[in-house]
Amino acid sequence: MDFTLLINGYAEQHGDAAWPRQRLLHECLRAAIRDGTLAAGTRLAATRALAEELGVARNTVLYAYDQLTSEGYVVSDRRGTLVAAVTPDRKPPRRTLAAPKIGLSQRVRNLRSVPGDAERMGAFVPGVPALEHFPMALWRRMLERALRGMTVQQLNYGDPAGEAPLREAIADHLRASRGVVCDAAQVFITDGTQSSLDICMHALADAGDTVWIENPGYGGALAAARAAGLAVTGIDVDDDGMAPKPDDWMLRPPRLIYTTPSHQYPVGSVLSLRRRHALIEAARVAGALVIEDDYDSEFRHDGAPLHAMQGLAADAPVVYLGTFSKTMFPSLRIGFVVVPAVLAEAFAEMRAQSSARGRVAEQLTLAEFLRSGQFVLHLRRMRRLYRQRRDALVAALELHLGSIATVHGGSAGMHLSLRFNDARIDDVKVTAQAERHGIAVNALSEHDTQGDSGWKGLMLGYAQVPAEQMEGLVKQLAAIVHLAAYAANCSTERSAKLRTPYQHARRTSGRSRR
Repeated sequence: MDFTLLINGYAEQHGDAAWPRQRLLHECLRAAIRDGTLAAGTRLAATRALAEELGVARNTVLYAYDQLTSEGYVVSDRRGTLVAAVTPDRKPPRRTLAAPKIGLSQRVRNLRSVPGDAERMGAFVPGVPALEHFPMALWRRMLERALRGMTVQQLNYGDPAGEAPLREAIADHLRASRGVVCDAAQVFITDGTQSSLDICMHALADAGDTVWIENPGYGGALAAARAAGLAVTGIDVDDDGMAPKPDDWMLRPPRLIYTTPSHQYPVGSVLSLRRRHALIEAARVAGALVIEDDYDSEFRHDGAPLHAMQGLAADAPVVYLGTFSKTMFPSLRIGFVVVPAVLAEAFAEMRAQSSARGRVAEQLTLAEFLRSGQFVLHLRRMRRLYRQRRDALVAALELHLGSIATVHGGSAGMHLSLRFNDARIDDVKVTAQAERHGIAVNALSEHDTQGDSGWKGLMLGYAQVPAEQMEGLVKQLAAIVHLAAYAANCSTERSAKLRTPYQHARRTSGRSRR
């Protein structure tokens, strides 16, 4: 707290600069306590230090503190003087004439909330890994080792592209495990997938350019595109992933194409190999860039691992995004972008002008975690665990909801989708009702990018739910879904009955006129 600023501001506001310093200090501190500027529990400066800061005698400060103590505004102990718990006076703000009209920009007001936030509580929240199984003790030891080994130079602002050891470790890992063709110069560290999307939407397209986003699709990509002023076109998704039609290429040619090919978000389908090659070649002809979001590709449960699109063709026009939020823990806030080699130099120059530089210790720790083989070991453990939990969830869903819904996207990742066979079932109402029972699922229809995608159902994350709890939780969810299906059917029957007399009257009226 800058007491000189506080007292000068009080004196100017009240016109009491002519008061004796003792009274001025007392009145100022009392007012600050009463209006909440000095909150309860705040430790005031020592009398000697405050007197030196204000350029007054120590007795002046002692007088003010004694007065405040006698009035009950402060209490003293052996460690100093603390502000007491006093109910602050909350005065309404003064009105100003002709106040300027201020607020958020139109593009920000057009943004919508993204379902599935990690702050939500309850079973089946998408995107949350099994955090209790992360080797925290090992991570803590590595972090302490990184901190001890940091040089004075590393306490300064870090490399805007990210720490070199981490970029090299990520490049090596991607080449070996995902078939990505890259070197460390093409890898850029970000604060996570959303940060990567914001960077790509702003850096790789101009306002007004067209971006294709899967429909239904990831709300974070939609938010990034709108914030960058891009024109969004939703491309429908089927069981084989993103499915652009010839008319889309002719009538709505894209500058950017955002896709989640390894495990479509939210449906969970896998982009077929034929479509991957076709999308790459069509993008090359159109002069477009594909943004491949490979957010949870490490968890492949059925079949052989799939190569990333980025490595399927030489010099593929693909920007590859990855994150450690799903494979490790979300609060790490480290993701990465791999750009084509021809863009690496320009991207580095752009990042040097705009990127945040820091968190060197965490980046060095992650580099060691990758280099030491601990990351691969952790992935293997999580893959086994998630497969068990996936199997338990699928079995329970097929048992209790198999008659009215179909499971999609269970072959990979940390979530799957449950598509209602009857599109009349209101998945938004089901989601709200489930949340009241501690079950946090997402409605597929809330992920529609542009228009009705035709997907009605639920998105369920299973990574953080123990297998033994799946049966009971799915039973609760099934009761809610069956009730919603019954309500939808009854509503349709009531509508049919209401229409029938009207239609009969019209037919009768028509005959009488003839």
